[in-house]
Amino acid sequence: MSDDTSIFIGQSLDGEPQRLVLRRANRHGLIAGATGTGKTVTLQGLAESFSAQGVPVFLADVKGDLSGIAMAGSPTAKNADKLIARAQEIGMTDYTFSDNPAIFWDLYGEQGHPVRATISEMGPLLLARLMGLNETQEGVLTIAFRYADDEGLLLLDLGDLQAMLAYCADNADMLTSRYGNVTKASVGAIQRQLLQLESQGGDKFFGEPALEISDLIRTDEKGRGFINILAADKLMRSPKLYATFLLWLLSELFETLPEVGDPAKPVLVFFFDEAHLLFDDAPKALVDKIEQVVRLIRSKGVGVYFVTQNPIDVPEDVAGQLGNRVQHALRAFTPREQKAIKAAAETFRANPALNVETAIIELRVGEALVSLLQEDGAPSMVQRTLIAPPRSRLGVLEPKERAIIQSISPCDGKYDEAINRESAEEILLARTQAAAAAADAAKAQAQADKAAAQQASLEAKQREAEARAQAREAARPSNLDRAIQSATRSAASSVGRQVANEIGKAILGGSSRKSSGGLVGRLVRGVLGGLLK
Repeated sequence: MSDDTSIFIGQSLDGEPQRLVLRRANRHGLIAGATGTGKTVTLQGLAESFSAQGVPVFLADVKGDLSGIAMAGSPTAKNADKLIARAQEIGMTDYTFSDNPAIFWDLYGEQGHPVRATISEMGPLLLARLMGLNETQEGVLTIAFRYADDEGLLLLDLGDLQAMLAYCADNADMLTSRYGNVTKASVGAIQRQLLQLESQGGDKFFGEPALEISDLIRTDEKGRGFINILAADKLMRSPKLYATFLLWLLSELFETLPEVGDPAKPVLVFFFDEAHLLFDDAPKALVDKIEQVVRLIRSKGVGVYFVTQNPIDVPEDVAGQLGNRVQHALRAFTPREQKAIKAAAETFRANPALNVETAIIELRVGEALVSLLQEDGAPSMVQRTLIAPPRSRLGVLEPKERAIIQSISPCDGKYDEAINRESAEEILLARTQAAAAAADAAKAQAQADKAAAQQASLEAKQREAEARAQAREAARPSNLDRAIQSATRSAASSVGRQVANEIGKAILGGSSRKSSGGLVGRLVRGVLGGLLK
């Protein structure tokens, strides 16, 4: 039912085929509807139709039930009779079951090839928006990236960025004088946000080998576009990481792909299931970024289709970019649901023969209100449409089937093993260790020098004391000298007395003057004895 220029979506109740023009498929779209109304089946049918036209597809498998798109449906499968009956009802005479070329991806590496991106590829602006940083904190993060770039430090994973931020905090004064104000408080706030991202699995996403965008844009030997299926059932429990990945992927595509305007068919088509996760509690800066990317990526030939339960989950600025719309049934039990019905009805081009607000709550499973862009770019009038059934399996793959498809993947072995090459974390750690070792060596040398100086001072004091002792010892006469001096004094004293006696005798005469001569003699001997000592 499809041709080279369009995709058959379904047939309106008045028998008019509803076709999505391939040349307008990059004008984005919305698939909305309450749980159980058939929007996942619509997504699967659209994805396999794009693949059949040679357009690669990327879709997030949130509930785990889209993996069956890789296998052909079976006439004996559950609900196969309903699919066949629907195909006959809307005139699909060529309806047969068939498989699709698929590549499985998983951020955690459990159900597909690991998907990674480097911190440098994410960039400071996108990271700041994802973490909801204020202007000051965003400035500090930008400084960290700038310094890493100037110093040739690779920022590959969260460990690198954490190490870089710790270095910035420790060297805030130096960086402030060179790049601008860096405070430890801002660094701490950024690190806390990174810890939250890491706790959700960010350590699995950031690293190498990083995903090459060209691996998402492949065709098989039959010319069919590969359907890239992201296992998101576990990822859904980490909404910040889910939003991080999807926004990074869109941004990377926008920066990588060349401008092509409106090609004959899209280069790549994205289906973002549970799209509200991109916008719930998202800061305005992040929503603005998403709106900007969605608006501009059209010129790269990329179509983005949001899949969500409620059309008002998508912000107005983003919803205004979605030209192709498939609206399944909505419920009207709450004021919010009633508001959603009215909002959805107002987004369609009016059809005088159809009361949209009434039809939305009356739609059956597999039935939808459809409005698609025509060749001239104008939206078609909304039609109540029976959606074409998919040709592939509805449901999950068996583990053995997934393993077989994984083993024949064109990306087998390319991303499965993580690489941890030398980057900022290792280099900064080496610098820190070298600085610590140098500081320890300097401290040890200083202590050694101090000990050597103290020892030298002690030895000098000892030598000085020894010299003084030797001088005193040298000045003191020896035993022999003392003996000689004593003997000399004794001899001198004897001689003196004898001389004195003789002199006394000579002066005073003989013994007749004994008394007088004795007194004088003693005086003379005393004087002479003293002189001769």
